[in-house]
Amino acid sequence: MAGIFRALGDLLRGSRPEPPSPARLEALRAGYRARCESFRRLLAANNAALDIMASMEEALRGQKPFGMTFVRGQCARVAANVFQIVRQLSILADGRYDALFERLKAIQAAVAPHLESRSGGSGGPLVLPLAETGVHLADEVGGKMSSLGEIVRRLGRRIPPGFAVTASGYRRFMEASDLQAEIDRRIQTADASRLDELFALSSALQKLILAAPLPGDLERAILEAYRNLETQAGEGVRVALRSSAVGEDALGASFAGQYQSELNVPADEILETYKEIVASKYGLTAMTYRLTRGIPDEDVAMCVGCMAMVGAEAGGVAYSRDPLDIRGGAVVVNAVHGLPKAVVDGSFDPDVFLVERGEPMRLARAEVADKPTKYVCDPAQGIALVDVPPGEAGAPSLSEAQVLEVAALAADMEEFYGLPQDIEFALAPDGGIVLLQSRPLHESGRREEAAPPDTRLPVLLSGGTTAAPGVGCGPAFAVRKDADALRFPDGAVLVAAQAHPRWAPLLSRAAAVVCEAGSAAGHLANVAREYGVPALLGVAGALEALDGAGEVTVDADNRRVHPGRAEELLALRPAPRNLMEGSPVHAALAGACAHIVPLNLIDPDAPDFTPEHCRTLHDVTRFCHEKSVREMFLEGEQAGLEGFSKQLTCGKSKLKYWVIDLEDGFDGPVEGRFVDIARIASGPMRALWRGMTAVPWAGPPAADARGFLAVVAGAASNPELEPTVASAFTVKNYFMISKEFCNLQSRFGFHFCTVEAQAGDDPQENYVSFQFKGGAADLPRRRSRALLVAGLLEERDFRVEVREDALFARLEGLDQAATLDRVAVLGYVVIHTRQLDMAMGNEAVIGPLREKMEKDIAGLSG
Repeated sequence: MAGIFRALGDLLRGSRPEPPSPARLEALRAGYRARCESFRRLLAANNAALDIMASMEEALRGQKPFGMTFVRGQCARVAANVFQIVRQLSILADGRYDALFERLKAIQAAVAPHLESRSGGSGGPLVLPLAETGVHLADEVGGKMSSLGEIVRRLGRRIPPGFAVTASGYRRFMEASDLQAEIDRRIQTADASRLDELFALSSALQKLILAAPLPGDLERAILEAYRNLETQAGEGVRVALRSSAVGEDALGASFAGQYQSELNVPADEILETYKEIVASKYGLTAMTYRLTRGIPDEDVAMCVGCMAMVGAEAGGVAYSRDPLDIRGGAVVVNAVHGLPKAVVDGSFDPDVFLVERGEPMRLARAEVADKPTKYVCDPAQGIALVDVPPGEAGAPSLSEAQVLEVAALAADMEEFYGLPQDIEFALAPDGGIVLLQSRPLHESGRREEAAPPDTRLPVLLSGGTTAAPGVGCGPAFAVRKDADALRFPDGAVLVAAQAHPRWAPLLSRAAAVVCEAGSAAGHLANVAREYGVPALLGVAGALEALDGAGEVTVDADNRRVHPGRAEELLALRPAPRNLMEGSPVHAALAGACAHIVPLNLIDPDAPDFTPEHCRTLHDVTRFCHEKSVREMFLEGEQAGLEGFSKQLTCGKSKLKYWVIDLEDGFDGPVEGRFVDIARIASGPMRALWRGMTAVPWAGPPAADARGFLAVVAGAASNPELEPTVASAFTVKNYFMISKEFCNLQSRFGFHFCTVEAQAGDDPQENYVSFQFKGGAADLPRRRSRALLVAGLLEERDFRVEVREDALFARLEGLDQAATLDRVAVLGYVVIHTRQLDMAMGNEAVIGPLREKMEKDIAGLSG
């Protein structure tokens, strides 16, 4: 056996010095207690560091969104804990491993570049005419405006004349009042995982921006650009102000409807409206979207396009390919009377035209919706929703020739950019088609062939339009106002009257979406496809039918809603997407983790098990843990401190546990190398021991063939399971105790666990913490075991968190008797979960075993 055990064996077999004098003995004991305290701090920091590393690994692999605040915070926390580990080892080892401090600095220096902001400077022009922009200026005017600039410069297509307030202009605004520093401070102190906190933060940040004055040079630049626009579009021309944030098209992110646009703005309101558009960067929808898609807040500069307003007779959105069948050849045109706003915000159903490619193009299908109202420009209100004249509501919004012209425009944009495009257009009063936007169209991830409808299942609701494909299940939850959104539960089916973009923040938590109005061309539909959330829109009577219906299954592919949980359909679902993967924030975390998480130092007897070969923070913790145990044992034995650690006995039986008495853990002086369990005075250790021995362990549960293969595969892929390699699996099981305290670090089977408990007269000081990780089977089985243990502990007041195969549980504040009862439960758990992972997945074994464990634990009380 390698490492510590060989060293200890050599020591124990060697000659022993003469016993020290009483004064010397007392001095040694005082020094020993101080060392124990350092060792205890080191272990606490070690556990905290490994906990943080586990959370970082889980973030990389999981579905929960996180921002740069999380990345920087976790990096800082893990570095602080590893520094504490190194510091305590330095105390224990009298500075023999202080080279670790330099390694720590070097590793932190390697992590630092991944945490830096990528935002640019403010040295460029504050405004730029659209006709002078292009994709080469995407970082200065944003994706939306650079695309329009490219189209007008290269293709001469008709777009509204105008200008862009640049990223440099935005940064000039942020710097002038030191806005960015205050915004960053407020974001860092908020809990991004709570929608109510984000809601309050969003409101506060937007007010902050609206209250800040524009710097004089930026004001002058905007007004001068507007005067130039008047020379092209006429004096007093009204404008549309559209967001054009930098990075909108990054990584397939559509940013559909996440930022504000204002239409028909008069000249005297341009400056204030500009601030409103900038403030919309911190709208709730935009903040949650960036968080979900892993886009750093600080990297997003809000550019704003200011274009002459088009008083559209009709307008809408066209896709150069069907977003639900992007490999098909059809062009899809969605249009309404008046301004195209109603199409993108899901207010009501548009006309849908399907155009087949060919020479010439051909209108293959027209679905004309009833459109009793439309949005128009209004001199007083900006825009207004008005009734359409009698007979017009059911008329097509575009003629066949206009549909084909729009379809040809969409196809041309696809050819120009080499990618399917999503364009927004307006039919100008002169009959011409004006292009308002062109951006990449993202594939929905639809299965090649959707499963046919299951006619055996009862149907609660049917009809509508498939806006995002797939099947989802959860409790139906009707959302009518913002307060409802704050109560929206994880995994629920979102039910609403309109497919409004303001419900987009709920999509990362929704199992499916059903709305009474809206179309596949709306912003909410775009985001649902992006998130992979099944969405069924335009379903008449959805609110009345589903509000209070309990659990339902939404089959968006076949436009049906079934009562209850339809396992037959859910079994066909694809695995959920990791929306963060590949994003800038994900890349930052992955880059930092490469210097933090990997474990390279495996064998403590290998020549490279040195501070100089610590390549990651995990290596540093591994090295320090190994050396700290060695230092504790070696120091005590070398100092002749008889009884520094004692092997536990039970009668005449020697047990494979060692006990370190921190102060008053024994019932009196204990001579020799052994201590019997009857001499233990530590309440928590006695309670733990009671749980460990109350019910004899019956051996590992029977594993099926898959479980056996999972163990074989796990052993083959995990170097720490190699029996010839000294590793953390060969760490000695030892208790550190005092009368009211116990810490057990151990390995049982192939899993590690740490139990720590304080149980005294003051409930405020009492606590129990438990960490559990590892196993020999594959990750799904190990995780299943962790979840089984979590279930047992949650029913006994523990707060439990499971990350991958690691479990963290804690409780505080109980009286002494109740605390000791919970410690006994942990004693039972650490013994009776040995090798349980190989049987996970076999419910025939696990079900009865779970029942037996519940019964055994119930018998432990008292």
